[in-house]
Amino acid sequence: MNYFDRARYFKTKKRLGQNFLINGEVIQNILEYSDIQPEDTVIEIGPGVGFVTEQLVKRAKKVIAIELDEEAVKELEKLQAPNLTIIHKDILKTDLSELSDEKVKIVANIPYYITSPILAHLLGEIDDLNNKNRNSVSEILLMVQEEVARRMVATENSPSKQYGLLTILSQFWADVEIKEFVGRRSFYPAPKVNSALVYLKVRENPLLELSDYSHFRKTVKAAFVQRRKNLKNCLLSGGFSKESIQNAIKELNLDENIRGEKLSIETFGKLSEILKNA
Repeated sequence: MNYFDRARYFKTKKRLGQNFLINGEVIQNILEYSDIQPEDTVIEIGPGVGFVTEQLVKRAKKVIAIELDEEAVKELEKLQAPNLTIIHKDILKTDLSELSDEKVKIVANIPYYITSPILAHLLGEIDDLNNKNRNSVSEILLMVQEEVARRMVATENSPSKQYGLLTILSQFWADVEIKEFVGRRSFYPAPKVNSALVYLKVRENPLLELSDYSHFRKTVKAAFVQRRKNLKNCLLSGGFSKESIQNAIKELNLDENIRGEKLSIETFGKLSEILKNA
């Protein structure tokens, strides 16, 4: 199937971040990684002209395609699949819990410039314990920029620029794994960067059991707000008292000059609890 010829006849819109996947092998891999079963309901975010959609409808019980571009919606309507529902809407303004009475799987090739907002929309923030969207989703397969994928799976031992707020948000509510890297020529038009398929198995419960999740979010946000500063100075700027910070660093046996990017998520949890009880 010549996806390239089909894609180039559609006028893509740069403002919407449209880059259509035209690599047939990667499309098949998406189907395998997402493990679509005949009883599954799938929400596809950013289906574009439907190259993945037309394969999903062959496997799933129901496919709900959420697409912002009106011209792409017209292309999707040509599929005329009885198990396909097309929603012409911005995903960031869509309540997923209203779309299905059962848990859904998500497949998404999303505009790279809004990856973080979409991820937060799907998973909820760190302290959002009863997020309706997350409670509706069992697993997510995302096509994202390679750099973003590496940030999502990073640890405190990764290069410093990779580990940060996006890392903690992703891993706090899901088990995250890079399935494969995808070259820029797998898309039309070709983006300037390489991509990656990231699989998230959504958690029923958060990664850590804490007494105050809003305080944990505040602690983490403060630690990364000025990455060039050490943890102590970041927390000080974040409104924590000098004495409580010093006591926490001492209790956790941390180096005084350590930066936030060198703390594991578990250590951040302990830090937050100590600071809260100071």
